[in-house]
Amino acid sequence: MTATTRPADPARFADPLKFAYWVPNVSGGLVVSTIEQRTDWGYDYNKQLGILAEQNGFEYALSQVRYIASYGAAYQHESTSISLAIALATERLKVIAAVHPGLWQPGVLAKLIASADQITGGRMAVNVVSGWFKDEFTKLGEPWLEHGERYRRSEEFIRYVREIWTSEHAEFSGDFYNLHDFDLRPKPVEVPGRRHPEIFMGGNSTDARGMGGRVTDWYFMNGNTPEGIAEQVRDVSEVAREHSREGAVRFGVNGFLIGRDSEAEARDVLREIIAKADRQAVEGFGSAVKQAGQSTGDKKGMWQDSEFADLVQYNDGFRTGLVGTPEQIAERILEYKRTGANLMLLGFLHYHDDVQYFGREVLPLVRELEAAELARV
Repeated sequence: MTATTRPADPARFADPLKFAYWVPNVSGGLVVSTIEQRTDWGYDYNKQLGILAEQNGFEYALSQVRYIASYGAAYQHESTSISLAIALATERLKVIAAVHPGLWQPGVLAKLIASADQITGGRMAVNVVSGWFKDEFTKLGEPWLEHGERYRRSEEFIRYVREIWTSEHAEFSGDFYNLHDFDLRPKPVEVPGRRHPEIFMGGNSTDARGMGGRVTDWYFMNGNTPEGIAEQVRDVSEVAREHSREGAVRFGVNGFLIGRDSEAEARDVLREIIAKADRQAVEGFGSAVKQAGQSTGDKKGMWQDSEFADLVQYNDGFRTGLVGTPEQIAERILEYKRTGANLMLLGFLHYHDDVQYFGREVLPLVRELEAAELARV
């Protein structure tokens, strides 16, 4: 093993890589394309998907948050509701509900998640989304803050909910939120190794990396090359060390998986997805999200360098390169684990079929490669 392929954190590499999937709780599937997608945004489909996912090696399910029709997503189930419903339909699956500071009062959300955590036996988590879709805020009558202020609000939001989940006389004083001698009962379930429901966030900008290092448990990254992921892992980890949180932040990488018997077949599917892209919807989405990068001082926001083909999968999932045979995909996944990734967040074209394909064809190879590499570390 060369220095360039040595795991970023050999001690943490011993932990098996975790897998999550994007819940298709918005209509239109996970690609903005007219290609056939055998998936559905409804509850019955997602209930069965949750059962299949936990049978095929998935530990987490991330529900999307979208409040109004946009960019191919005409209908949407609210994220905390569908997350709780999926958890109640499964036995082990942990559910992550995406939430927006500015649209949720943090104490109300903390109460909802604590109750849901009790109901599910400690399987709730949140993904704090600072926001990219201006219309959702303005059409609901809420102010749209500039980029840095959105992240400052999100950081206060996280500190507030963590305080209320862990203190009997919770206190918090901030510019956006305040909390006075509050005792939330019931608290979330006490789970070994977990102080409170896990807190995820995603980003790419300097503001996001700083917030991730200071306050979150998990940092999600859009699809990128292993080198691009490694850069973010280093930056966030350095911030965590500076704030006495070394090793406290774990990392997830987004990827869209297309597995077939041959690489040529898989790449044909990818080409068809892009060829049949809904150009108007993709370009509209691109215009909306690129302001996230352009509004930062160093132009490092999410989607800033995304091209048209990347945006057809709206979290740059194609850039991760999980396209090919099971063997190729498993090898690629290990590349991301070496960079410091602890979790792969996956999307699919035909969810029921593809989740089972992953569990049958890809996951066993990942576990074999992990064991072989661990023996050499």
